Amino acid sequence: MNKEIGKLLGESAKSLLEHKCKTVTKDKLHVPGPDFVNRVYAATDRNTQTLRSLQAIFNHGRLAGTGYVSILPVDQGIEHSAGASFAPNPEYFDPENIVKLAIEGGCNAVASTLGVLGAVARQYAHQIPFLVKLNHNELLSYPNSFDQIYFAQVEQAWNMGAVAVGATIYFGSPESHHQIIETSKAFQRAHQLGMATVLWCYLRNPAFKSDKDYHNSADLTGQANHLGVTIEADIIKQKQPTNNGGYKSLKNFGKTSELVYTQLTTDHPIDLTRYQVVNCYMGRAGLINSGGESGKNDFEDAVKTAVINKRAGGTGLISGRKAFQRPMKEGVKLLNLIQDVYLDKDITIA
Repeated sequence: MNKEIGKLLGESAKSLLEHKCKTVTKDKLHVPGPDFVNRVYAATDRNTQTLRSLQAIFNHGRLAGTGYVSILPVDQGIEHSAGASFAPNPEYFDPENIVKLAIEGGCNAVASTLGVLGAVARQYAHQIPFLVKLNHNELLSYPNSFDQIYFAQVEQAWNMGAVAVGATIYFGSPESHHQIIETSKAFQRAHQLGMATVLWCYLRNPAFKSDKDYHNSADLTGQANHLGVTIEADIIKQKQPTNNGGYKSLKNFGKTSELVYTQLTTDHPIDLTRYQVVNCYMGRAGLINSGGESGKNDFEDAVKTAVINKRAGGTGLISGRKAFQRPMKEGVKLLNLIQDVYLDKDITIA
C-alpha cells in the first residue's frame, strides 16, 4: 500500500484497512469497475447519448477506466458566498483557475455554476467533462433563508457542451416538495438530451439536530439517497455518515425497522457508509461522498474519507474547499492523494 496513505491514516489504519463488513456483504453490491457503464447503466432506460456522457466522465483523468471518480466541485461562491469561499485564495475568483485546478488535479470532471463554466466553455468544455450545477442556496437575502433556487436551465448546460447536470435537494425541509418536483423535471430533460445527472442529497431540518447532528446519520442520509435514485440520479453525492439513529431521535417521525440498526449497520464508519451504498439501489447509482470544509487536517481527513468510501463500495469523492482554499500546487497534491486511494489495489472493498 502507498506509504503516504498509511502514514496519514495513522492510528485508524488498522481499523479502516482490515475491517470486514458483515452487515450487507460486498457480493450483494454492484461494485465499481472498468465495465460499470456497460454492466450497470446500460441495463437502464438511459439513452445511448447519456451512456456516452457517463462513459466520458468515467474515462477521464487519473482514475480513467477504474470505475471510480474524483470530481472538483466549486459552487461555494453562491452556496457559502464568494468572499467566504475565495478570500483564502483570491485567484479562484477567476473561473479559469477553477477549471485549471480540475485538469491539473487529474479529476474526472469539474462541477460548478452556469456562470463559472459558461465563462470558459469554448476554451475548456472539450478538455474536461463539465457538470453544471443548476440550483443553489443564495445567502444574500436577509434574514438568511435556506432554499434551492434554479439559477440555470438544462438547455443552457447542454448548449455549452456539458456532459452532466447537478442539483441539490434539501430532504426533510418544507421546501423539499418543490425541489423534488423541479429537479425531477430537470433530470428527465437532461436524460432526454443525453446528459448524466448528479444529485446532492442533503438533509436540512432543525429538528434533526438534538443530542447529535443527525443530518449526518446513516439511516436518514440513506433514505435521502433512496429518494435521490428514485428520480433517476445517476450519481448520488452525500455527506459521509458520522452517526446513526436519526429516525429514533424524533417521536412520531417516519418509519424504520430495528433491523436497520441490529443487522444492516454497526457503529463502524465503513458499515455506516455501506448502508448509504445499499440505499443507492445496492450501488447501481454511484455514491460519491463530499470532502467537507477545509480545516487543519485536510490531507488526513481526505484520505480517511476516501478509504471509507472505497471500502464501503462507493464510487469516489467530490472534494472542493480542501483543494481550492490553498495554493494550486497543494490543491493538486490533495486531489492526487485522494485518487491514489482509488488507484491502490491493496485497498479493497470490505
